[in-house]
Amino acid sequence: MASAAIFSSLRRSRSPSLDAFLAPVDLDDNVVSLLQTLQTVAKDLISTYSNKPMSFQKRNTRSLLRKIEVFVTLLDSVADSANWSLNLPTTVVLCFKEMYLVLYRCKILLDYCSQSSKIWMLLQNPSISGHFHDLNQEIYTLLDVMPISELSCLISTSCDDVKEQIFLMQKQSRKGKLFIDGNDEVLRLEFFELLDDIEGGKIPSLDKFRAFFVEKLGLFDARACRVEIEFLEEQIVNHESDLEPSASILGGFIAMIRYCRFLLFGFEEDEVEVSMAKRFRRGKRRGLISKEIADTFITIPKDFCCPISLDLMMDPVIISTGQTFDRGSISRWIEEGHCNCPKTGQVLVHKKLVPNKALRNLIMQWCMAHKIPYTPPETSDLGYEPFPAAAASRAAVEANKATVRLLIQQLENGSDCGKAIAAREIRFLAKTGRENRGFIAESGVIPHLKILLSSKSAVAQENAVTAILNLSIYDKNKSRIMDEDDCLRSIVSVLRFGHTIESKENAAATLFSLSAVHDYKKRIADEEGALSSLASLLRDGTPRGKKDAVTALFNLSTHTANCVKMIEYGVVKALVEALESEGVSEEAAGALALIVRQPVGAEAVGNEEKAIIGLIGMMRCGTPRGKENAVAALLELCRSGGAHATERVLKAPALAGLIQSLLFTGTKRARRKAASLARVFQRCHYDSLHLNGLRLGYGFAGNSTTGNLESGFPAETVSTVSVSMSMSVSVS
Repeated sequence: MASAAIFSSLRRSRSPSLDAFLAPVDLDDNVVSLLQTLQTVAKDLISTYSNKPMSFQKRNTRSLLRKIEVFVTLLDSVADSANWSLNLPTTVVLCFKEMYLVLYRCKILLDYCSQSSKIWMLLQNPSISGHFHDLNQEIYTLLDVMPISELSCLISTSCDDVKEQIFLMQKQSRKGKLFIDGNDEVLRLEFFELLDDIEGGKIPSLDKFRAFFVEKLGLFDARACRVEIEFLEEQIVNHESDLEPSASILGGFIAMIRYCRFLLFGFEEDEVEVSMAKRFRRGKRRGLISKEIADTFITIPKDFCCPISLDLMMDPVIISTGQTFDRGSISRWIEEGHCNCPKTGQVLVHKKLVPNKALRNLIMQWCMAHKIPYTPPETSDLGYEPFPAAAASRAAVEANKATVRLLIQQLENGSDCGKAIAAREIRFLAKTGRENRGFIAESGVIPHLKILLSSKSAVAQENAVTAILNLSIYDKNKSRIMDEDDCLRSIVSVLRFGHTIESKENAAATLFSLSAVHDYKKRIADEEGALSSLASLLRDGTPRGKKDAVTALFNLSTHTANCVKMIEYGVVKALVEALESEGVSEEAAGALALIVRQPVGAEAVGNEEKAIIGLIGMMRCGTPRGKENAVAALLELCRSGGAHATERVLKAPALAGLIQSLLFTGTKRARRKAASLARVFQRCHYDSLHLNGLRLGYGFAGNSTTGNLESGFPAETVSTVSVSMSMSVSVS
């Protein structure tokens, strides 16, 4: 909402943004156009808002519109005078330009009030009243400097009433005081009292909620409640660091409205079916601007996508491991209690988030070049930025608990449509916060969600599997899900036969989440259809589906007992094919590196014609982590695959040059693996490598643990490389 953005800056700085001060360029030297524009803007404001009902700020709005009406009368009188454009004094022109700015700010304020939700207007009542007062003062200043005597020469004597109206408005504006509607303030304070009651563990009665929300606020149905919730959530997302009330208090209000929505209006409505049908037609919206990007058929550069959400990063930040993520995604990851990097698995030394300003600028330039909307976050912090997770207020927790009790009652005894709505709300409530996930699962919701996994309704099934996915993020809930009879089987069934691709993807993501526990990896792999369905999703799924599948398979491959079944159900073949898919090749190579550690796995991978070629390709063009996974897989294939596999690896074209490159430019692990692969060359009597005509002879120094400090490489396992040019380099 553009006007809202300008309006929010208006109150902070007591002035609108720069755009508000810029009159159209073509008005500078065209007095006729200036007057016509003033007439148009003023009359549009009158016609738009004179008969438009305002829930709040009614008196301030009426007062402002009366002043604009006087401006309209004045402008019409000037326009009706003969030869006015030739005789208009410079001072009058300057005042008219100032009038344009005032009218523009009136439009911003009135647009903001009309587009805001009722509850937001109520909560902002004192602040918005202050904006109306500010405009009143600006109008007084404009009238005070306006040369009325010079205007009188342009206005006919029959328009004396215009002059009187201007003088009267000038007098009223001079005496104008800040007006805050007393009834609105009483209602606002009552709203806070309801929140205080909930925070104290005392849930107000149905009658009290009906009196406030229905009779006083005028929220007459579930849709009206949903509009209020969405608007407040939008304020938190867009202005979290500059909110009054704070984000945690707004979260409490949102939780209370959500509870009242079901308490007052129940579950019988068709909003879910309608909204989901629309979503299925236009595709699932992922991230703030993904739809705009999808509509232009533009491929987002991989480096611009968050590794967690796979969406374009709006606020890239760097964590302690050096990896970059979108602030919202990594903040939620940390809030959920994770202490490791989601990409590398390394333990986080600290939880500070450092803005990646260079990448943010590149993303901004890319968006501008492709005409994609991008709004960089507003922040003044120059140093490290700790994760500002706003803890859920006690009121929000209590209201959410009360809502969950209503939702479970609906899941137990409601209609099919009501159950779908209840599952959707569980899904949303479980989306953020460990505390939410904890008490939702403790309330006994998992058995009911399990039943909905086999629902004939695509809406109910998708909401149920996604709710289970969100609950599974909390470690304690993993055991609750796995211990529930046939719950794992039902999740796999959705993966195999789900009604929608989103349901299948979220089922795969759920298996990935559950497989984080080592003891569950074999159980998941043993479940009929799990491995084959993940392999199928990896081959034929959407980019998001492939990512979900490959991460789940990577986790499952870390359990040695799963190797044989992964071969049997086509997982190895799917992983090899995935080496050619940019979004999942890194994880696929990592999974293969684990599988080939066992002779049977090495044999299966060695038998795949494209395996070695694909891994060589990753060593050439992959990411740093992808290169290290690829060289690790080739090394393990040589170690476990026997002489035939080793010969195939060592005869691969360009391998020698790639090893040489990794020895000098790879990550620490990649250099170590490349050196080990070079030793395999020596043992197999491949005594020389050729790289651009430079002949390198490898003579190995046994178990020497000393290294050349000038090499810059660690010295865990050192091999001395002798070059015919009398150069010696140590690698590990």
